[in-house]
Amino acid sequence: MSKVGTKTLVIGLLLAGLVGIIGYKAVTKGHIRPLAIKSVSLPIKYVRTEGVFQYLSKNEIKTVLQPLVMTGYFDADMQAIHSTVATLPWVDTVTVKRIWPDAIDIKVREKKPYARWGKNSLITERGVIFTPNNLEQFKNLTVVTGPEMQQVKVLEIMKGIKTALADQSLQLMEFSVNDRGAWKIKLATGLEILLGRNEQLKKLQRYLKTLAVLKQEQVDAMAIVDLRYPNGYAVSWKPGTEEIDWSTIAIPNNEIQAHEKAIQSR
Repeated sequence: MSKVGTKTLVIGLLLAGLVGIIGYKAVTKGHIRPLAIKSVSLPIKYVRTEGVFQYLSKNEIKTVLQPLVMTGYFDADMQAIHSTVATLPWVDTVTVKRIWPDAIDIKVREKKPYARWGKNSLITERGVIFTPNNLEQFKNLTVVTGPEMQQVKVLEIMKGIKTALADQSLQLMEFSVNDRGAWKIKLATGLEILLGRNEQLKKLQRYLKTLAVLKQEQVDAMAIVDLRYPNGYAVSWKPGTEEIDWSTIAIPNNEIQAHEKAIQSR
């Protein structure tokens, strides 16, 4: 390398070092501020709510979400939004996602009440219990009660009972299972039926078979039917009912068999 080239290289290095020293001092003394990259927080302008709503309103969803969407597009806590919507009594499932550049999209599926659970709650066909504010509009649904955490099993039993009663054009209004496992049902006519803890469906079917050979006024006069007997049942009659001579309405065995064959041939 020539002497001229060597001198040029040395001078260049000295100048670079001098600029570095001056720059460092300027920054440390505050004359020059380091470049900082700040994230721009885009505002959320729209909250889109989708779904078929019969009991839940979009305004109800937007009201609970308002504090959560006041942040920016990137700062919004999607998990918090999901959890908040999911806690609304009528919400079955919910999905949440961002829509660029300024929207949040929320898809909601509503719960469908299948029956009432106790006095204050509803239950879906899958056995999900929830408690909305107003139950008045669901007063015609069947009322179901049972042991805690056994609602799915109780609901399946109730469905079988409803089917058996519907075959006789009877409507189930109440079904309960107590802590000892005893069943009790109440029909739309007001009739209460005690089924006990053993072979309940078999006993119910046996009672329903007798309805075909009883007079309607005799059935209507029943207040409580106790099926907790191995081979029959006891009846409590409504007040004012005349004493019934059971010998006049005894059911011959061949009539019961004929009724059973008629049911099987349907």
